[in-house]
Amino acid sequence: MPVTFSIAFVAGVTPTKWTRIWESRRPDVPLEVFRTTPEDQEAVLRDNRADVSLVRLPINEEGLSLIALYNEIPVVVVAKDHFVADADSVVVADLVDEHLLQDPDDVPEWRDVAVEIRDGSRRALPAMRDWDEIMEQVAGGVGIVIVPHSVARLYSRKDIVSRPIEDTAESRIALAWRTVDTTEDVEEFIGIVRGRTRDSSRTNAALPGDEPVKKEKKTAKAKAAAKAVRAAAAAAKPPAPRKAQSAGRTRNTPSPNAGKRRGGR
Repeated sequence: MPVTFSIAFVAGVTPTKWTRIWESRRPDVPLEVFRTTPEDQEAVLRDNRADVSLVRLPINEEGLSLIALYNEIPVVVVAKDHFVADADSVVVADLVDEHLLQDPDDVPEWRDVAVEIRDGSRRALPAMRDWDEIMEQVAGGVGIVIVPHSVARLYSRKDIVSRPIEDTAESRIALAWRTVDTTEDVEEFIGIVRGRTRDSSRTNAALPGDEPVKKEKKTAKAKAAAKAVRAAAAAAKPPAPRKAQSAGRTRNTPSPNAGKRRGGR
């Protein structure tokens, strides 16, 4: 039985485009793809349940390698009849009187100005097992949540709406794996995520934050070749004529007709 390659992804991330490429390039290595929660997106790497994990930062990076992929805008999710539904976007100041149905530390911009935090009136959260139940509470007008746009889209329903928040930090998505287990399969998946073609060499794969080695070598060769061409062209070019030779008479050279004019007087 062939060994599988395991890909974990946090809610909101869509790895389909990458898994399709993998299946076309590596049909000999079957995939196992599963969704994680923010709480176990890192744990699935450390306990070897996943070879790579598409995570939402921050996480504990000790012993892990990461490649940043993209950022997501945050949105506030409210009941359909909430005043926010009439706005194109909001700022945190518009939400200071709201009840947040999640850990306030998840949204420090809101936590630092929220009335229920400042005056101690924040009440305990209702029992909610998953995001479906959280959105049920939102739809019922119990409170709001502030989440990445992809999460709001994943759990969207007709009785809730989401609007962008202009002054909260974006959510960062990254690919993570155990540094000690940077196998050929991991490098292959890194290459797929980074857009390398089928013919690109995995041995020349760039490390996180670096440009591919192969590309750097080509660039250096191209520069050296261009420099050699310029040097050869300069050596083959005849020297430009001196101005004194082409200008005819100069200030210090007497005119050849000067003696004739004097002798003719």
